[in-house]
Amino acid sequence: MVEGVSLAELADLIGARLERGDGAKRLLRVASLEDALADSLSFLATARQRRYLAHTRAGAVILRERDLAAAPVAALVCDDPHLAFARAAQHLTVATRPRAGIHPTAWVHPEATLEAGVAVGPHASIDAGAYLARRVSVAGGCVIGAAVEIGEDTCLLANVTIYPNTIIGRRVIIHSGAVLGCDGFGYANDAGRWVKVPQLGRVIIGDDVEIGANTAVDRGALGDTVIEEGVKIDNLVQVAHNARVGAHTAMAGCSAISGGTRVGKYCRIAGGAGLTGHLRISDGTQVTGMTMITHDIREPGSYSSGTQMTATRLWRRNAVRFNELDEMARRLRRLERQLFELQARNAQE
Repeated sequence: MVEGVSLAELADLIGARLERGDGAKRLLRVASLEDALADSLSFLATARQRRYLAHTRAGAVILRERDLAAAPVAALVCDDPHLAFARAAQHLTVATRPRAGIHPTAWVHPEATLEAGVAVGPHASIDAGAYLARRVSVAGGCVIGAAVEIGEDTCLLANVTIYPNTIIGRRVIIHSGAVLGCDGFGYANDAGRWVKVPQLGRVIIGDDVEIGANTAVDRGALGDTVIEEGVKIDNLVQVAHNARVGAHTAMAGCSAISGGTRVGKYCRIAGGAGLTGHLRISDGTQVTGMTMITHDIREPGSYSSGTQMTATRLWRRNAVRFNELDEMARRLRRLERQLFELQARNAQE
């Protein structure tokens, strides 16, 4: 932790208005409304959190104007408390950066290039032709293949694997267990037997990307798989060969993109969603949880599929009826036709 930030400094930093507080008071940490103490900064962003506000012991709370009257402590008033809290928290917390240098148990190929300030942890491996720019951090157990390029201030957490020829931008964070550049799932069928199609492309990661734990980004079959700048990818996500994820898109856990699909910029893909192959998804699209996308989305908006949770007994009955929808639709069309004919006869009489 740093020595703290004053309320006045925080207000300037996040563009908030300080109410009922001493601008010289310094806060040291961040915490939830329930757990915060007098040296902590908290925030109120949703109606669900409001029940904790009256009893909070936080040193200050970031909130909207409409919640100010209910705050028992100093308040920083702004339009978007969640965003403001994120910015404030970056100044109240400091990530621990490893000391520059190569651990004695690490292996670095003589033909690899490591710029000033690079840190390589225990049992890491860096192959020939790899290039690590200034202040790159490689934690223990990471494997960096031949001819990999990694930009300044990028951080690889423990046991990340980067396959050869992968290109990673600046200020990227890759969490433990992630694999970048593995072979795409490409096979040709020969009378029932699978013949592997060589995967010859690369993975290219833009600046300011974050990739979650145990996520896999496959190399392209011929062209490249591309994750553009500012993309945020959660844990356990699959990005298949030759996919492209547009700038500042966010993908939640267990979502997956099949080969060749292009996701636009500023999209939001919720947990468990799946996108089939070779689709085009418009900029600004939102996909809700567990949705299956099987065709192009040409207009931005929110898209959903699947059914909501209900009692198992009712769900089973509805599932049976779902399988009867086609026959029901046919019968309805027949009835509509018969009704139309009957009305026509009555009109003639």
